[in-house]
Amino acid sequence: RNIDGKAWTKVNANCGSTSFVVPDLISGQEYFFRVRAENRFGVGPPAETIQRTTARDPIHPPDPPIKLKIGLVTKNTVSLTWKPPKNDGGAPVTHYNVECLRWDRTGEVKETWKQCNRRDVEETKFTVEDLVEGGEYEFRVKAVNIAGPSRPSATVGPLVVKDQTCPPSIELKEFMEVEEGTDIKIVAKIKGVPFPTLTWLKASPKKPDDKTPVLYDQHVNKIVDEDSCTLLIQQSRRSDTGLYTITAVNNLGTASKEMRLNVLGRPGPPVGPIKFESILADKMTISWLPPLDDGGSKITNYVIEKKEANRKTWVPVTNEPKECLFTVPKLMEGHEYVFRIMAQNKYGIGEPLDSEPETARNLFTVPGPCDKPTVSSITRDSMTVNWEEPEHDGGSPITGYWLERKETTGKRWTRVNRDPIKPMALGVSYKVTGLIEGSEYQFRVSAINAAGVGPPSMPSDPAIARDPIAPPGPPIPKVTDWTKSSVDLEWTPPLKDGGSRITGYIVEYKEEGKEEWERVEIRGTKFVVAGLKEGCFYKFRVRAVNAAGIGEPGEVTDVIEMKDRIVAPDINLDASVRDRIVVHAGGVIRIIAYVSGKPTPTVTWSRDEQALPEEAKIEETAISSSLVIRNCKRSHQGLYTLLAKNAGGERKKTIIVDVLDVPGPVGMPLLTENLTNDSCKLSWFTPEDDGGSPITNYVIEKRESDRRAWTPVTCTVTRQNATIQGLTEGKAYFFRIAAENIIGMGPFTETTKEIVIKDPITVPDRPEDLEVKAVTKNSVTLTWNPPKYNGGSDITMYVLESRLIGKEKFHRVTKDKLLDRKYTVEGL
Repeated sequence: RNIDGKAWTKVNANCGSTSFVVPDLISGQEYFFRVRAENRFGVGPPAETIQRTTARDPIHPPDPPIKLKIGLVTKNTVSLTWKPPKNDGGAPVTHYNVECLRWDRTGEVKETWKQCNRRDVEETKFTVEDLVEGGEYEFRVKAVNIAGPSRPSATVGPLVVKDQTCPPSIELKEFMEVEEGTDIKIVAKIKGVPFPTLTWLKASPKKPDDKTPVLYDQHVNKIVDEDSCTLLIQQSRRSDTGLYTITAVNNLGTASKEMRLNVLGRPGPPVGPIKFESILADKMTISWLPPLDDGGSKITNYVIEKKEANRKTWVPVTNEPKECLFTVPKLMEGHEYVFRIMAQNKYGIGEPLDSEPETARNLFTVPGPCDKPTVSSITRDSMTVNWEEPEHDGGSPITGYWLERKETTGKRWTRVNRDPIKPMALGVSYKVTGLIEGSEYQFRVSAINAAGVGPPSMPSDPAIARDPIAPPGPPIPKVTDWTKSSVDLEWTPPLKDGGSRITGYIVEYKEEGKEEWERVEIRGTKFVVAGLKEGCFYKFRVRAVNAAGIGEPGEVTDVIEMKDRIVAPDINLDASVRDRIVVHAGGVIRIIAYVSGKPTPTVTWSRDEQALPEEAKIEETAISSSLVIRNCKRSHQGLYTLLAKNAGGERKKTIIVDVLDVPGPVGMPLLTENLTNDSCKLSWFTPEDDGGSPITNYVIEKRESDRRAWTPVTCTVTRQNATIQGLTEGKAYFFRIAAENIIGMGPFTETTKEIVIKDPITVPDRPEDLEVKAVTKNSVTLTWNPPKYNGGSDITMYVLESRLIGKEKFHRVTKDKLLDRKYTVEGL
């Protein structure tokens, strides 16, 4: 129960041991506890705690402070700093105790740790005073909480106490940016013994070398601490922007640091005066210059207001302009206006710039007439009209032009463009389309400004709508052949005909070293220049001619020397001839080859590197050589070679000629063999010559020996043997066979002798039941029965053999034909 209550609360259901952790207590609340024992007869009397117990985490002394460091040292003081302990022991650290130990090198004084602070040290720094100059000291710190002091920290020292001197040093930020109206603290960390004299200087960012001392007042003040100097600027202004320099000086030296301070705020007023670029009855265009001070931030836009000169209320016009030019619309003619412009950045709208009063009125008239336009780029359906802007624009910029046209035979002017033609910097051009070919046109133009349309110009000179004609471009000539006195020229027409049909060509040539060109007029694209001097050098060129005149020449790039041309032979087969030709026997072998070269090559034909067959004929023309064999045979096939040779070299062409014919006779021997009493078997060899095409079939025919007519036996046989069925037993037959390919059937080959159809004859089986019937001292009598199968023919004789026991070889006993089935062997 808590100390304020009277009712006891049961904590546990059961507990078998003599200790228990009570959960769910309220932190900071004080409690009493009691315990009662229980057995099977019941619960005993309680035992209560005498002292109240507070529910809280256990508290221990804190850990020692850390990072104890020595700061400034003088002849009788030492400044110390440290960090709080990592663990406060469960209760806040209330204060610190600083202790020191003076070293005695002589051993006369007992060295003991003494507390240096008379009051509790609540901060993590302390200056130890009243030290003996020249003494050697160590220092340590203890943290204290409600549970007591901690173990001492790690010591620092030993340190000899004496005045320390060092030149000044400064730590200062290099850049600071703040918004206008905020308080600014520029803090500089200062070191130096003795403590240096501090001076703040200020310079404009545009003149960094022009530094002046900072004047201290209610707006700017300086605060100096033991290790820092703060420049305090209250309610900062844009004028506070600048380069601030702090200088520290003591007897050991000088140090300085510079910092750039930007105070950002609203921009200043734009730079005037406001100029009126144009004045109209309903609008004015004004311009100005950006403010000298943009507030430290980019100008985002300008705010423009207006008011009539006799009124006090400003009316917003716009806040969208980003450039220093704007046209104020919706003004009333004759009213006098004053305009106000303010720059704006992300910090707000700056101070205004007001204009002088100005009256809304028109200061101009319609523009004057343009000069007479000119016409160029004429085609059959379009012309380009060109003109310059008028000399007088009426006091207002030209905004466009109206262009009109008319045929010279008519009187009515028609406007060409639907919308005004925009002016251009270097004269205006406009392409007029939809004209009628062959018609003659004139054009005039009127300028437009804010006051309206000016008077039209003088009409242009008449121009006829037709495609322009110009002399043609140069042809592209080349020399295809030459001799010692002539040159063959060919050329392709020019890429551009000048808009008119090419009517002819002029071929020009001259001897090298001479000035005058010889000319020949022709109509085609080929020409042979004859009558030239042997051994001389000539140049050639060709010009095209159309209705506009003679075009530029196209020249042959090479200079040609007049001498017979040597060209190595060249052979081209006719389109009907390939590298391999196939001809049926009885047909015509015709190989046409076109032979060129200079001088004319000699042509030689051969077959398989030997002479041509007797049947071969050679037909020659000025440009070709042909080999012809009529009614060709299989023997005419082979490898035919054409050899062309002249002084320039030689060229060879080879053509494979295949002659297809029916196959030759089948190979011998042609064999026949009885199979049964109504069939026989034929066997033969393939023909030596298949006619140039694979054998596809063998044709077999038969005839009886006593007849002359042949009868087909079968139509399709692809192997070299066949079984003939359906023959008559006892009849004698002749057979003949012919091979067949895709060309046709070859000659027949007949059997040399007839074959009689009957069952085939084989050797008989062995005799049966051989027995010894009688035995004497020198003879044996034997008997036997005939064989079960006589081989298809009557038994013509028996052969009796014997051998001695122990010997392997049998010897014939009978010498004459033995037909009886009994025999006595004598002489044993």
